Amino acid sequence: MPLKVAIQMDPIGPINIEADSTFRIAEEAQARGHSLFYYTPDRLSWQQGRVMARGWPLSVRRETGNHFSLGEECEVDLSDYDVVWLRQDPPFDMGYITTTHILDFLAPGTLVVNNPFWVRNYPEKLLCLRFPDLIPPTTIARDLATLRAFKAEHGDIILKPLYGNGGAGVFRLGPDDRNIASLHELFGGINREPLIVQKYLPAVTKGDKRVILVDGEPVGAINRVPAAGETRSNMHVGGRPEKVALTDRDREICAAIGPLLREKGQIFVGIDVIGDWLTEINLTSPTGIQELERFDGVNITARIWEAIEARRA
Repeated sequence: MPLKVAIQMDPIGPINIEADSTFRIAEEAQARGHSLFYYTPDRLSWQQGRVMARGWPLSVRRETGNHFSLGEECEVDLSDYDVVWLRQDPPFDMGYITTTHILDFLAPGTLVVNNPFWVRNYPEKLLCLRFPDLIPPTTIARDLATLRAFKAEHGDIILKPLYGNGGAGVFRLGPDDRNIASLHELFGGINREPLIVQKYLPAVTKGDKRVILVDGEPVGAINRVPAAGETRSNMHVGGRPEKVALTDRDREICAAIGPLLREKGQIFVGIDVIGDWLTEINLTSPTGIQELERFDGVNITARIWEAIEARRA
């Protein structure tokens, strides 16, 4: 049965249609006969008990520079929709968090993907903490003395903002690096959030693997290799995607976290694995669909929609 689908995302005009996962999700929905409505997060509102969005009927096509058409602008009641996609990119700030609170009011009549309650309560770098045996040595702290003690113990570390994304603000501090206090001061001037420090994993030079799970089951992976002279492997900062197979360790990690993801309504998830260690569980706006489909020659997006359609049925 055709579904009415609303997509909450960043502006659609500038996206790269060869890499953007939200575009691929919309493209597959359209191919399956579902109707699309598009709006940006700033156009979401709660009005007298109704969750409203001001946006446009949407159609998409795989034509660079001419990849979408919009119908007449209108305001809709999102409770009239079967599915709402929560797909804007982080930062995971109070603006982002507020949209999850508003979308919560759509349950149980409208399926929000991923479930906004658990997106809000399980941000990427915090959900990993529920699986301490799967992650490298990690500390989350605001206190400089605690951060210094972690560095003294492990020597070579990664320091990054707790709610960052896309590789922004990620620093490697080697054994002789003395900048931890300066970085603590820098981040302290930006916000009041803790920082996360992890033991540096040399295996990152061979790649940071993105494993995609659909309804708690692994469906494939891509490897993201850092550019020369770069610690970060994010594709936003020049990381190169490569074809890679799932290992036994990858499947072990997915078997451990998959049931929780399925139970909490996290239908499309991307986890990051370096060597044998889980480093992030991405719920907010995971990426990697198109690269995986090109490398493996499979329609992963169809699997996502099959899981959604089954839940709606």
